[in-house]
Amino acid sequence: MADPYVTCPVLQNEKFLLRLVESADAADLLRVYSDEKAVPFFNSDNCHGDDFHYTTPERMQGAVDFWLESYREKWFVRWVIVDQQTKEAVGTIELFHRQAADFFDNCGLLRLDLRSDYENVAHIQEVLSLIVPPAYDLFCCRMIATKAISSATQRKLALEMHGFEATEKALVGHDGTRYTDYYVKIRD
Repeated sequence: MADPYVTCPVLQNEKFLLRLVESADAADLLRVYSDEKAVPFFNSDNCHGDDFHYTTPERMQGAVDFWLESYREKWFVRWVIVDQQTKEAVGTIELFHRQAADFFDNCGLLRLDLRSDYENVAHIQEVLSLIVPPAYDLFCCRMIATKAISSATQRKLALEMHGFEATEKALVGHDGTRYTDYYVKIRD
């Protein structure tokens, strides 16, 4: 499979389109990242204190600019999730290959941020069906890991239905902080 940092794949089904985030997405994404019901579900582990709660257009634009810079530097890929019916950006997915001295070595770390009205089993299942199958080859990894806190009941159910399992293993951050509440899917 092609290197996602050379050509970022566009993935789509009837419900959603996933493509590399663009500067013009900031306006729609402000509705996602200012959504106080959604923010607790975002994975900010090991993100230098950023909680991904953005309430101004300037702060949202700054985040999008950072995501694009990170893509150019090959740190991670951040796809925007576009609802095919409304043509609105309703979330993002970040993925990168993680190498570390913990259980989450050789891992595709997936961060899924959705607007709260999309945080349900059906929508999460649709998004996972687009991103998980190609992720192993795109990011040369043996497993995909993503966070789902205890109150994320819809997300946890969607993950389990998609073959993810909860793990007691902690992801160890760059500063030694231990992060929990992860679900993993090991490649068959």
